[in-house]
Amino acid sequence: MRWLVGWSSIAASFGTGFASAGAVGNDDENRTVHPVGAQLLWGDPDPLWAVGDWRPDEIRVVTVDPFTRLAVLGCCAASDDQLRLGLFAARGGAMRHLTAWPGSYTAVVQVGRRIIVTGDLAGARPVFHTPWAHGTAYATAALPLADLIEAQLDIGHLAALLACPETPEALRDSTPYVGVKRVPPGHALVLREGSREITGYEPVASLAVAAPQIDPARAVDGVRDALVEAVRARLTAPRHAPETLPPDPGPVPGMGPAERRAARGAPAPGIGADLSGGSASGTLALLAAGLPGVPGTILGHGTGAGERLLAVTFNDLATGGRDAEAERARARAIAENPRLHHVVVAASEEALPYAELEGPLTDEPGPSLVTAERHRRRLAAGSADHFTGHGARQVLDAHPARLADLLMDRRRRHLLRPVTALAKATGPSAGSLLVPLTVYRAARKLARTPYRAGLESAADRLLEANRSAPAVNGPLSASLAALAWARPGPAARWLTGEALAEVSVRLNQAATRPTSVQRPGESRARAALARYAADHRILEQAAEIRSQRLHSPFLDNQVVRACRDLPESLRVQPGARAAILRTVLAGAGIHDLPPGWGATSHAPTAAANRAGLRAALPQLMALFDAPLLADAGLIEARVVRKALRAAGEGEPVPLDGLADLVSTELWLRRLLARRGTCWTGTAAPRQRAVAAGVPALPTLRS
Repeated sequence: MRWLVGWSSIAASFGTGFASAGAVGNDDENRTVHPVGAQLLWGDPDPLWAVGDWRPDEIRVVTVDPFTRLAVLGCCAASDDQLRLGLFAARGGAMRHLTAWPGSYTAVVQVGRRIIVTGDLAGARPVFHTPWAHGTAYATAALPLADLIEAQLDIGHLAALLACPETPEALRDSTPYVGVKRVPPGHALVLREGSREITGYEPVASLAVAAPQIDPARAVDGVRDALVEAVRARLTAPRHAPETLPPDPGPVPGMGPAERRAARGAPAPGIGADLSGGSASGTLALLAAGLPGVPGTILGHGTGAGERLLAVTFNDLATGGRDAEAERARARAIAENPRLHHVVVAASEEALPYAELEGPLTDEPGPSLVTAERHRRRLAAGSADHFTGHGARQVLDAHPARLADLLMDRRRRHLLRPVTALAKATGPSAGSLLVPLTVYRAARKLARTPYRAGLESAADRLLEANRSAPAVNGPLSASLAALAWARPGPAARWLTGEALAEVSVRLNQAATRPTSVQRPGESRARAALARYAADHRILEQAAEIRSQRLHSPFLDNQVVRACRDLPESLRVQPGARAAILRTVLAGAGIHDLPPGWGATSHAPTAAANRAGLRAALPQLMALFDAPLLADAGLIEARVVRKALRAAGEGEPVPLDGLADLVSTELWLRRLLARRGTCWTGTAAPRQRAVAAGVPALPTLRS
């Protein structure tokens, strides 16, 4: 886990408990506090540290004078001159320049006593802050700040996370820790001598007047250029090999060198990519194989002919099916490219979801905790720098609520193809003839529903979520449920009435606050992207392999911006994502794609989730025998155990809702079992975990 942390204070120096690690002098100045294992980037009066196993090329500091400097942490393709220009622009107030370089990074600017910390657009690189000692501390992880102030758990946030995970109005700027706040995506944290301000750096579209539509061909070209630059940013960075490779035990029957290395848990030197057979991972693998980059690592690894890019395909032997076999066939066809070295990672029941309930403590809870071991097995066979196609669906596909945006712009004819495709997906039935009219009515209702009325209606529906929670089965039901300003999450049906009432109050309060309201489709799409990016960040921490970096170019700022420029009329068309990525590859000179490329299916994932839950049912029942979530007043244990038994017997229970509950319970247990702190020094917090040692969790009434 890697993070940065710093603070800003009213005082001109941190001699009252904020001194840097090497401070000497009187007793006040010796009361130091600093993060464990940190690298000091700059010192008092507003210090900044980098904590964790950062690579040397991932930390860049540009200094104009002792109080005008810029730190960029992560993968950033900007040159030193471009960084210096960005620093000068930020000094004049143009913060957007700091987020416009290819790559994925966090930028921190110091101009005198003013500090600017930028978050990203998707939310995969968030920024957190908390008041501390007459000032403000900030970090790219929430847990260190919670350690710093010895925060208690925010049970209301956990309730909102389970009840409305894709509704930012319910989550607001809170975190699982009381007093630690999150900077929203697309915003920056500005500190001036301890005071803080949250400001957006992206222009906000008007709700009354439609934004000028970009030509579809030009918009797709913009996606191609941004995606190519994002991949090139990783290829031109220095290559790395694992710091320490475990000794090879020698030949093992049925295992080659790559399989033996993956079994030892060490990534291969150089660069690699997922190759699942889907359009997103295939696009990144082919782009990374075809673009020029730095050959090999600084130690000479990874320079073999035909092995410039290691492509990894996961083969789930436990839940094989026709769709999974078709994806593997497409992956094999793509891997025939001579610039790819193909590795297939086969796994059975031991890699199913829920198979491994132990793991590291992450910054926050997330549903990926139940699948972390499954991902870790695949990533262990990858490279030190590994591309994933995560986020492509969220940035390229059309959220169903975008149909309401089309109606607001009086472009009804563009609804014909998506509603027709939805009618075909429901199958031949008497009701399928009414699908277009049903979807059109729901989209028109959303287009005519004001923001405040939509949130108030969602708050009222949330109160009944655990009494009459209809199962969302099929694409039609899912699309109709998504045509709303806000909706209960899949786990809401198992929450207590008290927890749902708490979240309902949050929604009603949000409805009365002034806000820059966007169009319903655009707003819901951004919320879904933020939810996915947050869980992707948790997945990186839960499945982390030392010396490995996961790269998700679709979540980069410039790629997200380019995808937002795609017109809704293009997004809502069936197969739009595959068509866009096919054009991206064609612009890079790649035309030969396997038959069926771009086909989408969630069947293998759903089958794996159900098989894993059925296999781990005894462990899950024991987990919810005396759950901490019940102690907090969020659930009733017997209700969840009943749902687990029903899911194990094959009843139509929303598995993603159960994954939310299980992962949150696992995270709470890991948090309360933790000892120690992220800080050291004579003025450091007491050596105990956040909320550890507390005899019982606070309830919603406390």
